[in-house]
Amino acid sequence: MKIGYFGFNNGPLGEPQAIQQILQMLEASGFESAWTGEHLVLIDPQRPPSPVPPDFPMLDTVASLAFAAGVTTTLKLGSGIILLAQRNPVVLAKELASVDVLSGGRLLFGIGVGYVKEEFDVLSIPYEERGPRVSDHIEAIRALWCEEKPNFKGKFTTIEGVQAKPRPVQTPHPPFIIGGMSKSGYKRAITQGDGWYGFNQTEEATAQSIVDLRAADATAGTARFEQLEISVTPQGKITPERVQKFADLGVHRLILLPGGGLTGDGPAATIDFIQRTADELKLG
Repeated sequence: MKIGYFGFNNGPLGEPQAIQQILQMLEASGFESAWTGEHLVLIDPQRPPSPVPPDFPMLDTVASLAFAAGVTTTLKLGSGIILLAQRNPVVLAKELASVDVLSGGRLLFGIGVGYVKEEFDVLSIPYEERGPRVSDHIEAIRALWCEEKPNFKGKFTTIEGVQAKPRPVQTPHPPFIIGGMSKSGYKRAITQGDGWYGFNQTEEATAQSIVDLRAADATAGTARFEQLEISVTPQGKITPERVQKFADLGVHRLILLPGGGLTGDGPAATIDFIQRTADELKLG
């Protein structure tokens, strides 16, 4: 089982020295990957479904990944997840390709749709278009990263007669790890992704998601489920016994959320969490 850490750019950790210390400790302790969290803006005053208070700091995902690339050497770096419908795919393709180059090929491209309407309103992006935009943007980025002469004509983006170099180090591209626990999310993961990411999951919810992913695969007729890498952020404390339960379900990676959850632990508590987790799970 691969073990990752979620939220190194969030809350009390959002200071350069703390981020560097946490990332280097994760790397030294045997964690496989570190993941950002993302909301470009937060609703003020907070109301559902916005997950955290409006004064909760979240450093930009791409900037955080670039910083992380410079202070680590082997740790994989994941966008967990980047709200793709809120981004220009041509600009983002350049930014993330640059992160992959700067990190020596360690980027994991976590992709999500988003679920807070007001975040789309402030960007003048129709909320009801978020799913189609994500599907469109994935293929636009794939064209820029993979095609000798990038050519893509979608509903929201047209690419022709241009190049965007350098390409990512990873071939054919960094893995597209697609989040979402809806029918459309499962379908997108199966048809457009290299992996699926479920957030805040119990074992029972994960088992159901895997059933739903298999159903989406059967409906699409793609026979791709067996090639899909399954990543999950588990709900609650993780133990060696729970790691085995998730492994038995077919999960390949657990991306752990510290005890403070989305409200964020400070550096001291996070260091303790990393040490205890590495010891309990016998990482490294």
